[in-house]
Amino acid sequence: MARKTVLITGGAQGIGRGEVMAFLKAGWNAVAADPDKEAGSELQAILKAGKRFMYVPCDVSREKDVKKLIALTAAQYGGMDAIINNAGIGINTPVTELTFAQWSKVLGVNLTSIFLTAKYGAPYLKKRKGAIVNTASTRALMSEPDTEAYSATKGGVLSLTHSLALSLGPDIRVNCISPGWIEVSDFKKKSDYRVPVHSAADKSQHPAGRVGVPDDIAQMALYLTSDKAGFITGQNFVVDGGMTKKMVYV
Repeated sequence: MARKTVLITGGAQGIGRGEVMAFLKAGWNAVAADPDKEAGSELQAILKAGKRFMYVPCDVSREKDVKKLIALTAAQYGGMDAIINNAGIGINTPVTELTFAQWSKVLGVNLTSIFLTAKYGAPYLKKRKGAIVNTASTRALMSEPDTEAYSATKGGVLSLTHSLALSLGPDIRVNCISPGWIEVSDFKKKSDYRVPVHSAADKSQHPAGRVGVPDDIAQMALYLTSDKAGFITGQNFVVDGGMTKKMVYV
């Protein structure tokens, strides 16, 4: 059986890095798209996965970059079976001070990129009855102050997910994952790496008793791209240790 191939945006650090590692461990080829060349080169050296892994410098908010990314992936591996739209940025600024350029940048990376990878990746995914998994956030369902751009994009990811599921089905399944607090400080490039430290309060506010790790999201992504999830499309899966279900009283 031919080895499957996954394309993961924002794959050089954080949750994306965890997903790259999990898919490689599961026997897939993996392509990590990321604008941070330092992080991408480091990950390539760490993985030592040979031809099964490819890092592609890419700004996923730019159409020409995404077209090139899709073409490179298809040329290297003869097509693709899944796209994980993980790339995301946030700018926490009061709405009265948030610039239009900042707003547009967050929308470009977090939301427009999904449209672009779906548009150009769909012909390849269709041939293999593939899947798309988008990364939303619990911020699509609840907010903190000064997160308008980030929250708006993550709400958009939910809607774009079920819209794509209807447009691309039955050949391509489309779902999304909404992570809660996922600790990624030890999944960064060396210059930004730090050892995670969580207080008892950090852990206890999660019904699961701990803060999340990248593999919690990666395992859900693996499931959603597998044949076992063949009857699941257009759905949002909250992976947050139960945090958003906990009542908070002051």
